[in-house]
Amino acid sequence: MVGIVIVSHSEKLAQGVAELAGMMASEAPVVAAGGLDDGTLGTSFEKITKAVDSVYSDDGVLILMDMGSAVMTAEMVLESMPDRKIKMVDCPLVEGAVVAAIGSSSNQNMEEIIEAAQESASEKKL
Repeated sequence: MVGIVIVSHSEKLAQGVAELAGMMASEAPVVAAGGLDDGTLGTSFEKITKAVDSVYSDDGVLILMDMGSAVMTAEMVLESMPDRKIKMVDCPLVEGAVVAAIGSSSNQNMEEIIEAAQESASEKKL
């Protein structure tokens, strides 16, 4: 299954998104990488790296992030792991994470999951 890493400036937000995605697809390997090591707001290269390592398989890993330095730090992690199958996904964090987790648990490949997660941006709520 494709692993999913949720990157946010907030540890609580990342954990909450991972929890919700895991509730919708309990088999999916979803892990949070939010906040700095001391629990304050920010993004941590080390946390993201450890999260990728924890869910990595030959199927690859998708990184979903909130904004700003979360994107920049995730890019740095990708650059540090050039031999690995890792991609960042530009999608709504919550909706994309749920769709990605369901896709992973259904054994969809990375490209199928990326497409579905990106399409979640156009889903109307009302």
